[in-house]
Amino acid sequence: MPSKRTSRIGALTVAAVCSTLSAVVLTTPAHADTVRIHDIQGTTRISPLAGRTVTDVSGVVTGVRTYGSSKGFWFQDPQADDDPATSEGVFVFTSSAPKVAVGDAVTVTGTVSEYVPGGASTGNQSVTEITKPTVTVVSSGNPVPAATVVDARSVPSAYTPAGDSAAAGSVNGLTLKPKKYALDYYESLEGMNVQVADARVITATDPYTELWVTVKPQENATRRGGSLYGSYTSQNTGRLQIQSLGATADFPTANVGDKLTGTTAGPLDYNQFGGYTLVANQLGTLKKGGLEREVTHKQARDELAVATYNVENLDPADTTFDAHASAIVNNLRSPDIVSLEEIQDNNGATDDGTVAADQTVTKLIDAIVAAGGPRYDWRSIDPVNDQDGGEPGGNIRQVFLFNPERVSFTDRAGGDSTTAVGVTKVRGKARLTASPGRVDPANTAWTSSRKPLAGEFAFRGRTVFVIANHLNSKGGDQGLTAQYQPPTRSSEVQRHAQATAVNGFVKEILKAQKNADVIALGDMNDFEFSDTAKILEGGGELWSAIKSLPKSERYTYDYQGNAQVLDQILVSPSIRKGCGLAYDSVHINSEFSDQISDHDPQVLRFRP
Repeated sequence: MPSKRTSRIGALTVAAVCSTLSAVVLTTPAHADTVRIHDIQGTTRISPLAGRTVTDVSGVVTGVRTYGSSKGFWFQDPQADDDPATSEGVFVFTSSAPKVAVGDAVTVTGTVSEYVPGGASTGNQSVTEITKPTVTVVSSGNPVPAATVVDARSVPSAYTPAGDSAAAGSVNGLTLKPKKYALDYYESLEGMNVQVADARVITATDPYTELWVTVKPQENATRRGGSLYGSYTSQNTGRLQIQSLGATADFPTANVGDKLTGTTAGPLDYNQFGGYTLVANQLGTLKKGGLEREVTHKQARDELAVATYNVENLDPADTTFDAHASAIVNNLRSPDIVSLEEIQDNNGATDDGTVAADQTVTKLIDAIVAAGGPRYDWRSIDPVNDQDGGEPGGNIRQVFLFNPERVSFTDRAGGDSTTAVGVTKVRGKARLTASPGRVDPANTAWTSSRKPLAGEFAFRGRTVFVIANHLNSKGGDQGLTAQYQPPTRSSEVQRHAQATAVNGFVKEILKAQKNADVIALGDMNDFEFSDTAKILEGGGELWSAIKSLPKSERYTYDYQGNAQVLDQILVSPSIRKGCGLAYDSVHINSEFSDQISDHDPQVLRFRP
């Protein structure tokens, strides 16, 4: 998965584009006496007045946004109608810093618009707004309409209605059912003043001054306080993003399991980075939950420990080498083999044709030694410049680290960036034609994506085949709060083709040697219940070992309030059935605000 930081920066360039769903702009003014905010919002996601000019719409200002590309204010009608589907609040887009204050009673004349955060191509829902406004302050210091309480009782357990098949699966035209569906409930409050109380943090504070809480603390709870994303049909309806209208310095630095005690209140917005968001003008008090980074068990003398760790675009200029080294030595307990993903070339994102990564890897190995760990040896294959995706110029690739005091690497010449590794049978045993080698690198499945790295290792006289992967990211998929339900996961097409290629290569090994010990591991960029995982597992050639854990512990990544699996270690039948395997998802990053990577490393221990 691409870094959340990278994705956010790229998306910000799109956020300034305003999209409207209205194909026809109507200019007939609506009668001021009859148009209230709930008339503008209507009973669907699209305003019945979209494109029209509305005059002297009245309400009280509940929040003011003076920063970013979407400056403006929210105001709310204190006299609500009796229809729970119609919101009483709306956002007024002023483009420059608004000249109103919370508590001002105002009238607004302007054009009703439907703004799609990120642009229509994202499939996101739209935000109903009043644009090109003329604002008149009638009085100041008025009481703000009471915040609507959002809690476990008010949010329905069903997530969303199915989209209208006659509208390409969009829910936009469907009448809201806020007592039946969570997304409809949140939409019925769009723009209104809402509040949550004593909310548990389920995604840590990120560099963009935001975090996620749940109003349903018992919903799919992980052992450490998060909310587990366990299937496409068990959505976490209590998730809610929290941002702030106050100073950045005042925003809490929270980890998963912490709590915002007391009341957190403000307007309910919708954005491209997670959907419905409480933009707080009142933040609860942070109560720390005391979450600590995990430490796995040290492997026994006769156990082989194999790990995968996405080190998030590591290059020699980074300041995280010592922290990564400490994690490998102290939290992972110096595994015998470590598959690293997102190792960048020697000058990182500088796009000058450099592809070698020896300086990056050597700096990490030296840091590991300084942290008290072994002096790992390493193997990798440099990619063709700018052909493997990731941060432009970075040339990310997978790298094998291995402890030569515990395990040996079988070097076999012939492997390079464009030559496919094959499998032969020698004296009844499988053998790679090149080690290290790349799996099917000319396959179009790997276009602009990382090619798998295969290597042959020996431990206590037993050969172990390891395939390091970093499959295609989820970039381009529609979000869980998209207008299209269910959302389209377009990135799966390439990832499924990649999984097919990896499974096919494993089949070749097992055809040559039925009882071969094979491990396919890495950042698979997909869930353990996904079709990608099923294709990798095939007809039993592989099995995702994270499924040996209790469900509440199956996560490696925390994204928009969902603790989920992206990193996996899959094993062949000989390891699954005969080697007494132990698996650990070592939670040292994903739940913490001061993470050094957005992925948690995974460790497998077994006796070959």
